[in-house]
Amino acid sequence: MIEPLPARIEPFFSPRPWGARSLAPYFPEKTNLKELLGEAWLTSMDRPIANGPFAGSSLGESWRAMPAEWRGTRLGHYRDFPLLVKFIFPCDMLSIQVHPDDAYAAKFEQAAGGRGKTEMWHILSTEPGAELLIGLKPGVTKEVFREAIARGNVEDLFVRHPVHPGETYFLPAGTQHAIGPGMVLCEVQEYSDLTYRVYDFGRVDAAGKPRELHIEKALEVTNFAESRGGKIPPLALHSPDAKKQLLAACEFFATERWDCDRTTLIESDPERFQLLVILEGHGKLHDTDISFDYRTGESWFIPASLPVTALQPMSATSLLRIYVPDPVALHKQLRSMGFEEAAISRALVE
Repeated sequence: MIEPLPARIEPFFSPRPWGARSLAPYFPEKTNLKELLGEAWLTSMDRPIANGPFAGSSLGESWRAMPAEWRGTRLGHYRDFPLLVKFIFPCDMLSIQVHPDDAYAAKFEQAAGGRGKTEMWHILSTEPGAELLIGLKPGVTKEVFREAIARGNVEDLFVRHPVHPGETYFLPAGTQHAIGPGMVLCEVQEYSDLTYRVYDFGRVDAAGKPRELHIEKALEVTNFAESRGGKIPPLALHSPDAKKQLLAACEFFATERWDCDRTTLIESDPERFQLLVILEGHGKLHDTDISFDYRTGESWFIPASLPVTALQPMSATSLLRIYVPDPVALHKQLRSMGFEEAAISRALVE
């Protein structure tokens, strides 16, 4: 029997033309960069586990090899790891883009994994004027959108959201969007890299060629009838040892933010594994017989079969706790905690 342990996942750093020369303070070793880095993938399937029985094996290999009870009774049937978590560091406007849903991806994108992409963003830091483009203004049709692409003013069709640290935004598949410069955010999503780019602000690659656009596919999957994405108010969760908030949840993921200044217990659930993403702080994660140092920027896999883990901050620690929920059970749990239906429906998107 393989004893369950918290397992740290090594990050993957992705070059992007809109990226940054420094990823500090999240990755202080990544400063004065010669290459622009735009994303740190915290749960890349190709990156190795740093400790424990699967040390040296990639996350993808480890997921398939680990005991089913590590994954959880509800998730044992998942062939591939289901959650992709990233830090994003934009110093220029990202492309205007949209992602397909699971049904479209399963039908037309099997070669790319066959999985759609619903996502959320949690804003970590901002500069003055930072904003997101999320969803189209009322009345924008496919024809109007196509004309705006041709004219080069498609940005004018979007709802603009000035952003501030601590805010959370939800983006269901089919929602047109773009991230502006001057912020750092954490993205939680289905494990998919399917992106249909519709406008890229005239950028070219190192060979002088523009990046590929996917206008027809984007128009097929865009939800023109309604704009469902946007800012989500958090739900404050009662806890004796930390400030805890449910940021956003859907059938694919649930994300909580914990702000901890004392030892905090992390109880496991045999139905599902958990991810801990350290946004700020350092300290120790204690298992029954062993402890592990953690620091800002790290991602930890907590097996479902690990009864309890204790987080002991050596400095004030903020983290995201991420898991794949049972939406019906989560809804009942929130109702039992006294939340009104209207508040639940804003945080739990069904």
